[in-house]
Amino acid sequence: MPLNPTQRTKLDDTDDTLFYDVPRFVTHVDEGFIQQLTELYRERLKPNMRLFDMMSSWVSHLPDEMEFAHVEGHGLNSEELARNPRLSHFFVQNLNQNPKLPLDDRTFDAVVNTVSVQYLQYPEGIFSEIHRILKPGGIAIFSFSNRMFYQKAIAAWRDGSEGKRVELVKGYFNAVPGFTTPEVIERQSGMPIILQKLGMPGGDPFYAVIAYRVEE
Repeated sequence: MPLNPTQRTKLDDTDDTLFYDVPRFVTHVDEGFIQQLTELYRERLKPNMRLFDMMSSWVSHLPDEMEFAHVEGHGLNSEELARNPRLSHFFVQNLNQNPKLPLDDRTFDAVVNTVSVQYLQYPEGIFSEIHRILKPGGIAIFSFSNRMFYQKAIAAWRDGSEGKRVELVKGYFNAVPGFTTPEVIERQSGMPIILQKLGMPGGDPFYAVIAYRVEE
């Protein structure tokens, strides 16, 4: 950190807003990944928290039984966000053009980001904003796999191994003073063993990098 200009480049450098103009009502990872993510949220989040779901879509994968005080959504497609039943409110914003979040300081207990960190061209600014809006002790959870819109992922992500991608996200947290040492969770596919034995292709690996805003 920081990334050099070449590492920030995308194969498709057109406005991201145009790329996401058409809604995609699909999940971008398999059920095994989703189950592991929901279980992680069940372990790390608490009822009545205020959440910011950054770079969200029509589904947030939050535990059905867990109610939150407020879930603020963000993304690039308003139709997808409007379909998401867990969002209390949402806004559309291209973070690669404007990293400043229209959210007040220290107002969220948690920030979550699912399979989208690979598209951030200026993560230093975004992670600084995440630190700003988190309450002291608040948690940030970034989950990802090996899937991506290849033409929209930054070069540093495209060209790196999965292990290097984990280090990249750890570096984003470490670049901002005031976060705890990032914790890494790496798990194999959640695909049932019986399906793997039957020769089904391997499922999506699960990665999460987690850090907390330091208590003051």
